This record gives sequence, C-alpha cells and structure tokens, in this order.
Amino acid sequence: MTQILVDRSYLDWPFFDERHRDLQQQLDTWAAVQIADTHGHDVDQACRDLVTQLGEGGWLRHAIAGQEYGGINEVIDTRAICLLRETLARHSGLADFSFAMQGLGSGAISLFGTHAQKQAYLPAVASGKKIAAFALSEPDAGSDVASMQCAATLDGDHYVLNGEKTWISNGGIADMYVVFARTGEAQGARGISAFIVDADSIGLEIAERINVIAPHPLARLKFTDCRISASQRIGESGQGFKVAMATLDVFRTSVAAASLGFARRALDEALHRATTRKMFNQTLADFQLTQAKFAQMATAIDSSALLIYRAAWQRDQGRKVTKEAAMAKLSATESAQQVIDAALQMFGGLGVVCDVPVERLYREIRALRIYEGASEVQQLIIGRELLKEFAATRTEE
Repeated sequence: MTQILVDRSYLDWPFFDERHRDLQQQLDTWAAVQIADTHGHDVDQACRDLVTQLGEGGWLRHAIAGQEYGGINEVIDTRAICLLRETLARHSGLADFSFAMQGLGSGAISLFGTHAQKQAYLPAVASGKKIAAFALSEPDAGSDVASMQCAATLDGDHYVLNGEKTWISNGGIADMYVVFARTGEAQGARGISAFIVDADSIGLEIAERINVIAPHPLARLKFTDCRISASQRIGESGQGFKVAMATLDVFRTSVAAASLGFARRALDEALHRATTRKMFNQTLADFQLTQAKFAQMATAIDSSALLIYRAAWQRDQGRKVTKEAAMAKLSATESAQQVIDAALQMFGGLGVVCDVPVERLYREIRALRIYEGASEVQQLIIGRELLKEFAATRTEE
C-alpha cells in the first residue's frame, strides 16, 4: 500500500474549491484499496484492468466533457484533472497513464466532435469499456508536427490513409485512435486533419510494439490504404493542427501534475527511509546533509505545485495558459527528476533494486521530460510568449 501523504496542506490553497478537496480525498482513499503498487509482467492486461477499474469507479468521467456523453461536467475541469493525475501517479504510474490516455485519446472528440461522434465513443470511454489513443507523432515528426507525412486522401465519401505513426501510447490495446494526417489544404501545419480510426479498420496494422524503461503499451502504427468514412473526420478539413494543439493544451498541465505525484511519493518514501535507517548511532535523517536535501526537495515540490495549480486555475477561468502551462510542465518534470534522484540516493544500494518504489519512480519520471513537449520545447514556448507579450506592450505605448 502507498505511503500516507505527509503534506496535505496544499489542498487548502485558494486555487481549489471544496469539491476539489473532496475529490482528491475520495480518490486517495479509493486508490489505496483498489490499485496495487505493482502490476505484474503483462502490462497490456494491467492497463485494460486499470481502465475498467477507473471506469467502474467513475473517475474517467472527469476526463470527458459533456454530461450527455458520460462526463461529470459540461467542460473539463483542469484542476480536477490535475488533482486526479497527481493522486494516481503517487499510487501507481500505470494507473495515472491509463487515466490520462483516456482523456487525451478522446479529448479531440470532446472538444470538436459531432454529436454522433460523441455519442458513439465518449460514453464507452468514460465507462472504461473502450480504450482510446492519440496518434500524432511520426518517425520524422515529433515536436515538429508540420513535418507530418501520414496522408489522408479524399475518395468520394471516404478518406484513404497511408503512412505511419509512432510512440503511440495504448498502441496495440486501444479500441480507437484519433489520428492526424495530411490532407493537403495548405503547406505545413495548416494542411492537417483529424480522424477517428477504429482499431479493427482494414489497412491499420500494429507494425511494432515498443519497449521502454517504464513499461506501458506503446506501438508504431502503419496505415496501408486504410479506408474510413468521411464522417469520421473530427472538425473541419485542414484544421487538425488546431484540434491537436487544443487537445494538448487541456492535458499539458496535467503532465506536470503527474510528475508532481511522482515527486511527492519519492519525498514520502525518502522521509520514511531516512527516519528509520540507522547509521553511526543515529538515523540518516539526523545528518545535516540529509536535512538540507529534504529542504531542497520540499521547496522544489511546492514551487512546482504552485505553478501547476496556477495554470490549472487560470485555464478554468477561461484564460489563455500557453506560457503558464509550459512553465508548469518544465518546472515540475525537471524538478521531479531531481527529487526522485535524491530520494533514490538515500536508499543507497536498495534504490537500484528492481521494483523498489524509488527505482520505479526513477524510470517513470524520465519520459515526462520528453512527451507532450520536451523540456527544450517548453523553453521555446515560454520565450516566444514572453517576446509576444513584450511586443504587445511596446505597441500599446
């Protein structure tokens, strides 16, 4: 069972309403009983089971917009999503992944889908009966989405997809993929459209399963003359980049929240270790070096939390949060890596033993500094937004 969260004082911050505090405490209690710290070697089945559990528990409803389609609210509550991911990540990285991908994989449908598309997919995603996936990246188009090569050609009342997608989370177990492909309305990012592709579509192949240091379902997809109905297009033709960025904008801050959950778990594990580990007639916690390290860890965690919940609160107020979300993700993921490394160091040799909590956290955190915008990309976003703001003030003068 997960260690008890040492510091809950952040829940009293003014970013939250009482419903947010209740939600976090309810999930924390549920997860402590329902979610195992380890999930065995069959990661695919573990994720399927977790999606079912999260659906039956009602937690996936928070990742869906529209009560008519199974969601809790008409619009996604960013603060709730962040609290849910932070809490799940503290209990289990795979549980956080399973929750997050249901939201990200169906987010484009929630935001831009037709009534028929929402009816066909969202209730099943919210209940955990369908597994969703988001297929944007390609072998030569990761951060540079405009370099996308996967193409969708209109043929009567169908589109024909050809090309590849890679690094696709839930690849191989998903029931449906939101796929972005070039439709040619314009050069670069303006000539991309979004589509819903069912996993059993003829011409869609799981070309490769990808193993990574923190195992979760990941695959390379191949499309060969894959025909889908034109009614499966999400939003307007040529507006796929807008769809993708709007979807990522909803969930980017929550990536930071997941890293915060990992960091909180690492700090709690380290506190338990340091106060019980006997060394030289005292405990590890009695050394000033250890206390100084705890001070650094706690300060990094609170700094990240403030940035995360500022961005989440601002988004829930309807404000643009491009810069704030990038700051939150950059700060939280980078500092979580440092916090977890420090925790592992306190465990000594035990810290590098497979499946010890801090060892799992060490593997879990590394990918968060890359996906949904690498740290370097976040720096570019922050710098660009600052320059835009500065230019706007000069114009006003």
